[in-house]
Amino acid sequence: MNVPRISASSYSNTAPLIWSFLYGSMRGHVEIILDNAPARSAELLAQGRVDAALVPVIAYQSLPDVRLVSGVCVGAKEKVRSVALITRGMDLQDVRSVSLDTSSRTSVVLSKILFREFLGFDPEWRDSAPNIQAMLDESDCALLIGDPALSIANCGSRIAELNPKSKIQNLKSYDLAELWRQHTGLGFIFAMWMTRAVKSPLDFAAARDEGVERIDEIVSNYLADIKISEEDFRAYLSSNISYKIDEELERGMRLYFDLAKKHRLCENVRELEYAR
Repeated sequence: MNVPRISASSYSNTAPLIWSFLYGSMRGHVEIILDNAPARSAELLAQGRVDAALVPVIAYQSLPDVRLVSGVCVGAKEKVRSVALITRGMDLQDVRSVSLDTSSRTSVVLSKILFREFLGFDPEWRDSAPNIQAMLDESDCALLIGDPALSIANCGSRIAELNPKSKIQNLKSYDLAELWRQHTGLGFIFAMWMTRAVKSPLDFAAARDEGVERIDEIVSNYLADIKISEEDFRAYLSSNISYKIDEELERGMRLYFDLAKKHRLCENVRELEYAR
């Protein structure tokens, strides 16, 4: 029997979903590919190189032959903290250009929806590598995702120490999940497991439950690479990130898809189809 191949981002917020495959009861039962960019997992799934992948949810609308794995996600009901629009001290209403970290198309599309639908204008969009100094040297605002965004509170002071002439001395951070909730009253799903199979190749819900029980171990493993306190990091994984989908989160995802189509950020809106 062939061992299933799966792919996921290596950002810390995915750790509870993949811990079982790396260190727990499902270790050895799966081949797992990790990459910093969530969009890379979508590419591997599109190419048929993996049996399932933890994919930015907007990819569901461009991959017509995939199914969602029910019940498991990387989402947020209030604040996500690791997906943020960062400005050089200005309000979002004053932003005229945005550098985009394109590692996750879901966050890029969400950023454009927030400006177009809720702020009422469209700034100039620029694709960029996820380097906060370079992004804000060329634009008013930067979309940053993952662990770099999580540690952004210390980023401005570090850059100021290294380069006193840098433009980014006083940063403002706008949490995308928080902005979404302010305007919609709903939570937001950033990523879900997806597969081409009719039946899910693995019990991803059981893997999630095992990982969530190991939050303390995960915090210890990642802490050296995360520029926040142990207590803050534990709160992020256990409180900010939602790993289970409820009705409100699903309604948020449906609205997100509808607004993406409205603003021509995806061609069609597919009905949600789940693997058994």
